[in-house]
Amino acid sequence: MTALSAVGSSDRMGSPFLGAARLLAYALFTLVLMPVQALLVSFRSPLRHHLPRVYHAACTRILGLGVEVVGEPRLGRPTLVVSNHSSYLDIIVLGSLIPGSFVAKTEVGSWPFFGLLAKLQQTVFVDRKARNAGAHRDDMRGRLEDGDILILFPEGTSSDGNRTLPFKTALFSVAALRVDDRPITVQPVSITAVDLDGMPLGRALRPFYAWYGDMELVGHVWQMVKLGRLTVRVEFHEPVDVERFGSRKALGEHCWRVIAAGVDKAVSGRHPGR
Repeated sequence: MTALSAVGSSDRMGSPFLGAARLLAYALFTLVLMPVQALLVSFRSPLRHHLPRVYHAACTRILGLGVEVVGEPRLGRPTLVVSNHSSYLDIIVLGSLIPGSFVAKTEVGSWPFFGLLAKLQQTVFVDRKARNAGAHRDDMRGRLEDGDILILFPEGTSSDGNRTLPFKTALFSVAALRVDDRPITVQPVSITAVDLDGMPLGRALRPFYAWYGDMELVGHVWQMVKLGRLTVRVEFHEPVDVERFGSRKALGEHCWRVIAAGVDKAVSGRHPGR
């Protein structure tokens, strides 16, 4: 069975009642908190960084996502968190653990509903074209100088969850920034869907979590919420900085190696408790 046919077969799997209940609870909870976060952002309250974390943590429970954490997140400010990316669900999982803002493609800001959610979490939007890297670096620099935590997906697109795509290192140049005469902390993170109701997902079934290629978003969401409990493993690796490697390219290559190794371990089942 191929990955895409496995996902397609989930039309006959799971509970439509469970799916509808999860979506209703998610929608109501989100609509209640959106105006609260809008006010916090408008008044630049320190709570604007923390409410999204509470929100995402609640959403993991609403949507049936179990989160296994290995290692420790480096929550000091400013920090650049670097992660692989295979699904819109990565936002919820990482957002439940890290009080930070994401770096996302410009078009995400124009998406109905989810674009507004991204803006309320103070997402930095970039178009990832090389000619605009300087302007986007300056946007990120300003946020880091303000003490923010930024979460970057340097693959530039989502993968099938079974591997880590090569990193685009242009935006790593922001790691050369110094705040209070110290380099920015960079923390690599591996995120991998590993189980469905306690059963290993395997290569063919991981697309129940991963959303990539030409998959249709609404159909994928509906398939996912009808299923049982998806377990996602998040591994926080050793924090580093650019001075340890001498260049953004070398820093990016190091982050790719440790993140890819973490994903490979999780995909193969070689991790604690498995």
